[in-house]
Amino acid sequence: MGDGPAPGLWPRLHGLVPALGSGLASGTANGSVPTPPPLRLRPSAGRQPGNGNGIGIGTGSGPTMGGWRDMSAEELEDHYSPSRWSPRLDRDTIIDAHLAVTAAGTERARASGQTLLHVPYGDGDGEKLDIYFPTDPSETFPALVYIHGGYWQCLSKDDSGFAAPPLVSQGVAVVAVGYDIAPKGRCCPAEAAAACAAQRPPALPFVLCSGHMDTMVLQVRRSLVFLVEHYPRIRGIYLCGHSAGAHLAAMVLSTDWTEFQVVPDIKGVVLVSGLYDLEPILHTYVNDALNMSWEVAQRNSPMRHVTPAVPAACEVLMAVAQHDSPEFRRQSQEYSQVSTRQSQEYSQALRAAGWSVSVLDLAGVDHFDVIERLSEDSYVLTQVILNMISRAR
Repeated sequence: MGDGPAPGLWPRLHGLVPALGSGLASGTANGSVPTPPPLRLRPSAGRQPGNGNGIGIGTGSGPTMGGWRDMSAEELEDHYSPSRWSPRLDRDTIIDAHLAVTAAGTERARASGQTLLHVPYGDGDGEKLDIYFPTDPSETFPALVYIHGGYWQCLSKDDSGFAAPPLVSQGVAVVAVGYDIAPKGRCCPAEAAAACAAQRPPALPFVLCSGHMDTMVLQVRRSLVFLVEHYPRIRGIYLCGHSAGAHLAAMVLSTDWTEFQVVPDIKGVVLVSGLYDLEPILHTYVNDALNMSWEVAQRNSPMRHVTPAVPAACEVLMAVAQHDSPEFRRQSQEYSQVSTRQSQEYSQALRAAGWSVSVLDLAGVDHFDVIERLSEDSYVLTQVILNMISRAR
């Protein structure tokens, strides 16, 4: 799979063989950020959150963050292990099945259409795009920009073209975004920080390193700037992210584009089974590779950076799977509106800030086939995306 995961890593990522150990190291943010008081999860035989340095131990300062703090460490691991919630395949095979489906779908898309592959939008190893052009392009055309998941540490753009055929056949370009995944850089240790500091944009108060959460967020933003500057025939950008990719797409909504001197014409955002508050992640196996500090998690949590909608704000669709874990479902709901238990909370926060948000609860699918089925013309989410684009054209 080229830059895909090392053998045996994917099962760990989705909780099949959770690796214990704190993974909560200090970040590289400058400035004084108060260390939050210790979080008390119910004791269990599993991971004990925190490593005694006070970093990465959350307070839940958001107004409605709640239920996950009452879980034991083992329960929290389960809730952030999507493979444990699928009824169609056991957790030991569903990851392999997902990789096979997305890889095969991407091969078909590349073989059947007009593409530009591995287009660099920056100097980083992962800073490349795959572009799938419309079958019969008009003078101008919309583009769906797809941001892959993989818990910020697996998958790549090379597995992300599977959704292209139904869209390119309807005059929509598809752009698969690559970014530098962890654990390449993680939250840079001191010796790496010095080497990265020279590359820090003046506006950023922290160091950027390959594989760091701050860097991944910035790379996705820069990929959109690149599209605007180099592909003027694109009229209207629609973001679509799955899982960790939905988190990165959501972070785009809080971007101050004046820093980039370009404002992408983002007309719609589709967030599929995403995570919008990273604090719970600090206390799970997921952070073993990410190595986020509490400060890094705070500044990269969309729930904590919901900006007021502007008059021309884009439409936001949040999709969740029936068989997503309760924590994934909670986060989406709360982000879309602001109240209750991750899918629910983000939608509520967006609504409270004036965004136009709809939530689509997809029956009969899990965390994996909810996105795999975008390769199908008749799939409800495919049709909803095409309708969103049609309304804005």
